[in-house]
Amino acid sequence: MRVILFLNQIQAGYGGKERADTPLGLEKGGIGSYLMYKDYFLKENLQVLATVYCGPDYFANHKEEVLHKIHNLILKTKAEVLFAGPCFNDESYTEMAANVASFIEHQTDCKTYVACSKENEEIIQQFKEQTTMIEMPKKGAVGLNEALKDIALIIAHDQQDSNRIYR
Repeated sequence: MRVILFLNQIQAGYGGKERADTPLGLEKGGIGSYLMYKDYFLKENLQVLATVYCGPDYFANHKEEVLHKIHNLILKTKAEVLFAGPCFNDESYTEMAANVASFIEHQTDCKTYVACSKENEEIIQQFKEQTTMIEMPKKGAVGLNEALKDIALIIAHDQQDSNRIYR
C-alpha cells in the first residue's frame, strides 16, 4: 500500500513548540517519528512514499495552500493512505492532522488515519465520522510499541472493527 505521512515539525524532527511556524515541507520516504514504527509498516507492506510536515501555526495561516499541496501530492503519487501521527496528546497537532485527513478523505480516494490519545476528546468527537481516528497512548505513557504495531495492522487491513478505533 502506498502511504504519505503527515507530521508536525516536532515529529518530523524540525524543532520544538517554538517552531510552530515551520513552513510546509516534503521529504522523500519516512523521516522523524516514522523510525519508531518503520518496522511495523514494512511488515504490513505499507510503503511510505513521502513525509509532508509543517507547524500548526503555519497551517492555521496557510490552510488552503497546505491542503491544496497535499491534495496534489496524493493525486500525483497515487497514494492509497494518508497517515498522520503519532499525535500523542498534542492538541494542536491532532487538530491540524484531523483537518488535513478529513479534507483528503473527502476530496480523494485516499483513506486517512489519525493516531492520537484520548486526551484529545473534543477533536476526536468532531472528526471521528470524517476520518479514522486511532487510539494511542499519550506521550510518555506505556503501551506505545503495542499501539504502533496495532496502527500498522489497522491501516494495512482496514480493520474498522478494531478496539483502537474511536467510536
